[in-house]
Amino acid sequence: MKNEELYKKVLEYLEKAIPVAETELHYENPFQLLIAVILSAQCTDKRVNMVTPDLFAAYDTPEELAAAHPDEIFNYIKSVSFPNNKARYLVGMARQLVEKYGSEVPATLEELTTLPGVGRKTANVIQAVVFNKSAMAVDTHVFRVSHRIGLVPKSCTTPYSVEKRLIKYIPESLVPRAHHQLILHGRYTCKARNPECSSCGLTKVCKEYARRNKNEKKANVSNI
Repeated sequence: MKNEELYKKVLEYLEKAIPVAETELHYENPFQLLIAVILSAQCTDKRVNMVTPDLFAAYDTPEELAAAHPDEIFNYIKSVSFPNNKARYLVGMARQLVEKYGSEVPATLEELTTLPGVGRKTANVIQAVVFNKSAMAVDTHVFRVSHRIGLVPKSCTTPYSVEKRLIKYIPESLVPRAHHQLILHGRYTCKARNPECSSCGLTKVCKEYARRNKNEKKANVSNI
């Protein structure tokens, strides 16, 4: 199957299976989303959503967060992963927003990645969600699902290489939605340890599913 045909089938299925495709992080404005995405690094959205309501209530603006000490922020986020580092990132990020960007979340990859705690993946989330740009944030779910289905070859060993491959074949207007659909498919169906293949409509085109079936058939034959 050609790449164009595979991508078409996968995107059509994901659109039907996951018609509501959006971030599961809770936020009310771009500043809050930026905080939540920084906190979500190597942490679940569920955990982040547990700590952000009190954090947002206490630090409603970049100015308020910029004036805080990291130790104060730590008390709000201590249950997330790497709270010490993230507390420093959040304060540093807020200070830079105030000093360089007029307290507004910037829109470009180049500007976003100058902020403490903001790497390419976080910047792409902000670009896609806030500014509806054709940016593909490759997290562990997108990386795993893309390889399992066969959207990317084994030679794509880094998030950036996966991102470039996906952007090449996904229509620009669909990238923001496809980003969330791949995440949600990986989070709830194509799970890391126990993928729910029986409830997945992509088994006919999934390379990993075909590989597993082939191995199972070989094992059954050898046991006869």
